Amino acid sequence: MPGAGTDKTKRWIEQPGPIVVLVEPQLGENIGAVARAMANFGLSRLRLVKPLQGWPNERAKVMAAGADRVLDNATLHDSLSAALADCTFVLATTARNHDQAKPVVGPDAAAAEMVPRVSSGETVALVFGRERYGLENHEVGLADRILTLPVNPAFASLNLAQAVIVVAYEWFKASGGELPFTMPEKSPPAPKQQLEAFFGDLETELERVEWFRPEEKRGTMVVNLRNIFTRMALTQQDVRTLHGVIMAIAQGRKGPARGGVLDPAEAQKLRDLIAEQGTERVLQERAPVRGLARLLRRNPTEAERTLWRALVNDRRFAGRGFKRQVPVGPHMADFVSFPLRCVIELVPPGEAEDAVRARAGRRQWLAEHDYRVVEVPADAVDKDIAAVLDGLAAKVSAL
Repeated sequence: MPGAGTDKTKRWIEQPGPIVVLVEPQLGENIGAVARAMANFGLSRLRLVKPLQGWPNERAKVMAAGADRVLDNATLHDSLSAALADCTFVLATTARNHDQAKPVVGPDAAAAEMVPRVSSGETVALVFGRERYGLENHEVGLADRILTLPVNPAFASLNLAQAVIVVAYEWFKASGGELPFTMPEKSPPAPKQQLEAFFGDLETELERVEWFRPEEKRGTMVVNLRNIFTRMALTQQDVRTLHGVIMAIAQGRKGPARGGVLDPAEAQKLRDLIAEQGTERVLQERAPVRGLARLLRRNPTEAERTLWRALVNDRRFAGRGFKRQVPVGPHMADFVSFPLRCVIELVPPGEAEDAVRARAGRRQWLAEHDYRVVEVPADAVDKDIAAVLDGLAAKVSAL
């Protein structure tokens, strides 16, 4: 597997470029780092003027990290004049003002000048000075342009390879270098029809939880919500994913068929069935106790949902230990406090005779086991939840 950013299976860029000239480089490691910077941006011609540690240099190869072809083709020269003998356009890089009447350019402007000259066949050179003090005045005098970088004036000295890589980057960019990769387009943009279906389901689920409040601001809220997703420029896969997320939240983690959220009418039918058959029989024959309790908790009726929210938000019931839809012996309680040994049962209107008999049997069993049962008409919850809570608080406080 190739290393970070290095892939030998790809073609090495071979195109005309400026020559990099290093004047009396002090360390082999710096030469190697320069070679690596050159290879990063498609430069291959390196000329060395009297390197202080001699040449070739093993430390340079280690630091080049694979840019060996740049080092292998490097040429040695006795003087800067000799290194520039065949060049027609020279830029001297320096961080100091040499007080010479020469145009001073930055790396982007230098690249803009070099590209057409190299393309027309000219030999262009970039000259970099010594690590310690850079180029001398007479060396800068050989150049056509002075190249300097916009840096902190209080700390303008760059590492040799850093200076090379900044200039090489600007050259490569100006000469047509492109990003090596872009974001993959694995899914086409979402059509408006798909977005409308997503918005429809999203708004339906938000309606169910009464998110659009106050009502007079509903139109503005819908428009703002749609604009959020429209600005994202969603793909078809994005919309499918978001659609799935919304429906999973609305319907439950395992979906409707495995214990999701039923609508109020379906939730009431479930409780009617359990009441008619008898809780004990249902628990024994139809479902494990924990599974049925989980199913009922995840599918509350409207009256049960309203009463539970009111209970948990009323300080009078704080710390009383009430739970919703948990087994009490062979029976399933709507609400129970084991510390108080108190069961609250919601009584739906118009119960069938079998349900009435099952409720009476359940109440008898609970009384025999020292549970107090408080029955609350479901329609009373819808009509006046405050009155229901006051009545429950009075009965609970007496326990």
